Amino acid sequence: MSAAATCAAPARRRRPCWTGTPEIYFAKPIDNSRMVKLEDPRRSREMRQFGVALGCLFLLVMVFAWQHYKAIEYGYQIEGLKAQRNGMIEINRALHLEEASLRDPSRVDIWAREHGLQPPQAGQIIRMDTVLPDNGAPVMASMAPVSVVSVR
Repeated sequence: MSAAATCAAPARRRRPCWTGTPEIYFAKPIDNSRMVKLEDPRRSREMRQFGVALGCLFLLVMVFAWQHYKAIEYGYQIEGLKAQRNGMIEINRALHLEEASLRDPSRVDIWAREHGLQPPQAGQIIRMDTVLPDNGAPVMASMAPVSVVSVR
């Protein structure tokens, strides 16, 4: 009969169920206090080279990660500035429309009549664009007599 068959036998036969030789371990204290470790210069040099290579690799990865982070950050800034510019363009367009509506001569005429203003009389209008030269040269100040015309 095999060992497996013996272990599978009914409980009435109480035989030990070992399938091989038992392993026995004995603790043996080892005193390494007097052992002196010798330095291996070749191993030290290899470890330094490995450390330098690992440091360079770490530095390379950090530079790549920093560039990637900055690229994403600048992308968000650009998109924010584009949105801000588009908003300012819309505000500018609305202000130009408001300026055009406020400069409408018929609107100015109606407002002037509501506030009791009358059209200017002859000699009351002084055109400033004819006084300045076209080339943009500076103009000397001069004193000219001013006549006050009362409008009633």
